[in-house]
Amino acid sequence: MVGVGGSDWNHYVGRKPHVVKRRIRKGIPDCLRGLVWQLISGSRELLLMNPGVYEQLVVYETSASEIDIIRDISRTFPSHIFFQQRHGPGQRSLYNVLKAYSVYDREVGYVQGMGFVAGLLLLYMSEEDAFWLLVALLKGAVHAPMEGLYMRAFGSYERVLVVVPKLIVNSKSRIASCTAISISARPIGERALTQAKEMINPSMYASQWFITVFSYSFPFHLALRIWDVFLFEGAIIIFKVGLAVLKYCHDDLIKLPFEKLIYALRNFPADAMNPDMLLPLAYSLKVSKSLDESKEEYVKQNKNLPDGVGPKLQPS
Repeated sequence: MVGVGGSDWNHYVGRKPHVVKRRIRKGIPDCLRGLVWQLISGSRELLLMNPGVYEQLVVYETSASEIDIIRDISRTFPSHIFFQQRHGPGQRSLYNVLKAYSVYDREVGYVQGMGFVAGLLLLYMSEEDAFWLLVALLKGAVHAPMEGLYMRAFGSYERVLVVVPKLIVNSKSRIASCTAISISARPIGERALTQAKEMINPSMYASQWFITVFSYSFPFHLALRIWDVFLFEGAIIIFKVGLAVLKYCHDDLIKLPFEKLIYALRNFPADAMNPDMLLPLAYSLKVSKSLDESKEEYVKQNKNLPDGVGPKLQPS
């Protein structure tokens, strides 16, 4: 499918897109992951169109975010050997990519959470390749720009967190009773909560799902499989995986009191983190209609929101 250095990729995708989609959902071979990520994200074209730009940003420019980046470097994948050494090659590369982006896009700059995205990319490609893939993601080379999640004024962050409980309620899952928030529809399920203090806002457990595309909260072997699909199909997979893991764990979650429920929603059991179990469940969920309806409703309620906010959804 790929060919030498990616030479056959566009031709193959054009002829057999459904075959490519099935193969990516099975998991991109690890030895090809970095190259395929660049091909499906559109970052390879950005790199070729901008020779020397990355070096200019790293070597000759300064950023107002440098202190913040340095402060957060050691907190990014602290248990991963590539990033453990203080001022080691991993931390230096991560700093360079984040600093370069904060200069390249001064409106977004640097936001905590970007480090986990950039760090994941650096495990599979060079600094320059990782930088341009970060640009492709935030600026929307293929799918909707991810930058809105890092810019609160843009509206994307709030919208996706409003959508999560609506998807749960629409799924008619019993977990709705303990994870839904007040959304003009009462929580449903066998364990309806009666006290408002027990209502859990998705920002308590789901914000990192979207900001880091599960690279912060999920184990690497699962996060990588999700990233394979995310880069090819777009942000809809984040909603599907989030809903899938809640559905899988709902029998245990509905039994927990508030204080234990918050911990459980941030630390799912190992059996729920099996990609060969969780991802087929996620693929089977139909969420496009609910997402489209939620987007229309949110835009009506927030008329000052810029056009095009939110993920471009593809059929389930």
